[in-house]
Amino acid sequence: MRIFVIGYGQAGGRVADYFLEFAKRTGQNFVARVLAINTATSDLMGLKNIPMEDRLLIGESLTKGHGIGADNELGAKVATEELYTIQSEIDARGSYQVDAFLLIAGLGGGTGSGGAPVLARRLKKLYEEPVYGLGILPSKDEGSLYSLNAARSLVTLVNEVDNLFLFDNDAWKKGGESVKEAFADINNEIVRRFGLLFGAGEANEVGQMVVDAAEIVNTLKGGGISSIGYAAEELASEGILKKFFGNKKGTVEKLDSVTRITSLVRRAIAGRLTIPCDVSTAEKALIIAAGPPKELSRKGIERSKVRIEDMIRGTEVRGGDFPLVKGQHVATVVLFSGVSDIPRIKELQDTGAEAQEVIKEVTTEKEKDYKELMDTNDNIKPLF
Repeated sequence: MRIFVIGYGQAGGRVADYFLEFAKRTGQNFVARVLAINTATSDLMGLKNIPMEDRLLIGESLTKGHGIGADNELGAKVATEELYTIQSEIDARGSYQVDAFLLIAGLGGGTGSGGAPVLARRLKKLYEEPVYGLGILPSKDEGSLYSLNAARSLVTLVNEVDNLFLFDNDAWKKGGESVKEAFADINNEIVRRFGLLFGAGEANEVGQMVVDAAEIVNTLKGGGISSIGYAAEELASEGILKKFFGNKKGTVEKLDSVTRITSLVRRAIAGRLTIPCDVSTAEKALIIAAGPPKELSRKGIERSKVRIEDMIRGTEVRGGDFPLVKGQHVATVVLFSGVSDIPRIKELQDTGAEAQEVIKEVTTEKEKDYKELMDTNDNIKPLF
């Protein structure tokens, strides 16, 4: 599946940068176009893989290239004022041979949190290709203001995109580790999952039941929020395999490939999802098994499909393989589309509501203090 990747804001640009690095390193071509958008010059300059001509600074008249902090209302204002500039940059790159847009943004800050919903609405109006969002949720220790921004941005963004993938930083941060320290590992986890999902539709090898772009689009059709599970297993070297199984392709080896796929799918479901949720509330699902063709089992995928059909609320479960001739691992990705029971979102909404009340109280108190100060100053004669 060929995607136009747009990284909006600091977190969005950084993840988009990782996407491009992953695609180059693995020799995949699922990234058709890329554009990084930011209000801070330093964030754009810190990118390593996105070409300079694909980095766009906006809001310079307001921010002087220094960013807007965590003010997502200002982020929305900048996006609205710069919308035609952004649109021109996207138009110049075109959507030729692009299957979908992927708009990536951190939902806790200001630039991406405020600007991504504005841009998503514009993209949906102008292009026929689906517009998907990848929202990065802030960690709890980033503060209540970030939770408030995320709650507000989430409500808007989910209604502006064709489907919204969520990734919860808090679920992936290791104990005692700061979010900054965890960035590299978190971003690698993101691109590993999405690289397999979108890369599957661009497989160059013939598999037993290769997934194409239409399978992914149809799974995501209907909107809502999606979560992805992943599991992988390193393959033993050929020498070790021969030692245990010999050169014959017998029942044991076939059974092993079936068992491996079904086991990896179970682990992908039971392990850490991009956003922890009750997968039984999903409307649709898609299974992708990736690895060397001889290690991929159609029977294993079909058995896993039946398992997930019994598990989710909806009835549409698709599945297929992603042949990687030189792969050293077998991996499975399970996409759950249209999930509705997501505890982290309720938590963000509660924290955001509390933060909103505190902001109101502080603002009221400041206004009161200012009025008292002005009343006192009425008795002071001016210098001139």
